[in-house]
Amino acid sequence: MLIADINGEAAAAVAKELGARSVQVDVSKDASVNAMAATALATFGRLDILVNNAGVSHLPAPLDDISEADFDRVVAVNMKSVYLTARHLVPHMKANRAGVILNVASTAAVSPRPRLSWYNASKGWMVTATKSMAVELAPLGVRVNAINPVAGETPLLKTFMGEDTPEIRAKFLSTIPLGRFSTPEDMGNAACFLCSDEASMITGVALEVDGGRVI
Repeated sequence: MLIADINGEAAAAVAKELGARSVQVDVSKDASVNAMAATALATFGRLDILVNNAGVSHLPAPLDDISEADFDRVVAVNMKSVYLTARHLVPHMKANRAGVILNVASTAAVSPRPRLSWYNASKGWMVTATKSMAVELAPLGVRVNAINPVAGETPLLKTFMGEDTPEIRAKFLSTIPLGRFSTPEDMGNAACFLCSDEASMITGVALEVDGGRVI
């Protein structure tokens, strides 16, 4: 397993904990993603699973108040990264006629929250990209799925809420029928299933892992 992150030190720390390898990468830059792909293939010789997990948001604000810099960052990290990893790693999967790609989208793709318009749109793009990739790559033996997490205890939570107070948390939790934020384990369990042989007949889905948020 190769853990790639723009924070190279954090990636190395997690990799050490899991007994994996790590690499520093800026997923919005072609040369950086190309180097990451080369490292992965040189290290392991074969790529079976690709997880596109990088994501950022802008702070909640009226859609016409979001700066061009914030918009460009959301597009580069949430959208362009999926294109770049596909550009550099899908040819390998095609050659093997096997592989699984998992894109981490969001409930924002299907149940948008106000004042997060461009983040919502980027995740909607990811769901459409997932379905399009799945249709194109299925005849070549490659499956492509996505998960739509609800907000969880990650650094993005404060970004989504604008500020982190007990009142705002309570308001946010009131929209999740199961009554709690998601955990990394929730996401990991769903991801492991979709990437496993048990899901060999599943491609092109965006699985909501959201405690009922979008019902």
